[in-house]
Amino acid sequence: MENVTIFQHPLIQHKISILRDKNTGTNEFRALVEEIAMLMGYEALRDLPLQDVKVETPIEPCMTPMIAGKKLAVVPILRAGLGMVNGILALVPSAKVGHIGLYRDEVTHEPHEYYCKLPSPIEQRTIVVTDPMLATGGSAVAAVNFIKEHGGRKIKFMSIIAAPEGLERLQKAHPDIQIYVGHVDRCLNGDAYICPGLGDACDLIFGTK
Repeated sequence: MENVTIFQHPLIQHKISILRDKNTGTNEFRALVEEIAMLMGYEALRDLPLQDVKVETPIEPCMTPMIAGKKLAVVPILRAGLGMVNGILALVPSAKVGHIGLYRDEVTHEPHEYYCKLPSPIEQRTIVVTDPMLATGGSAVAAVNFIKEHGGRKIKFMSIIAAPEGLERLQKAHPDIQIYVGHVDRCLNGDAYICPGLGDACDLIFGTK
């Protein structure tokens, strides 16, 4: 999968292991999700375009590189994707933030849209879609579909933990996007939860168990 990056960095793997621990509390879990997103974002944003601009240093004027064009757009899949947003904004505070709301049918496990608001002009931005868990891949595929329908072109998807089934589904549906994953787990169970996973990331981030 040429468009898929699986992170091996020790800090990312260490923090994911703490996320998995059922004894990790809400505050720590939320902070870890942000930290992991920031570490992943550092690599995922390495190809942002640059342009030389003139600045005045305390010594003399100089031409120096800054991010070019329209600003980055971060688009979390509600609600869990919100937990990763601040990690990206810590790297690029000027980024715009959109939102895509999806809920999963408890029987079919397929996603249904209830909200979509994207920064404009979305077609001129690098778009980072965030969702901590890539399980069946249904929500991820649907979210990228919506973004493309609104004109989005350069899309990156970031997930902390993925099931092989979901990763394969997203990659096949959207081979033109870049996918970044912290860890690929063993499989999905009969209820479409990732195993060994870490439970319901949304409830753990927002304390809504």
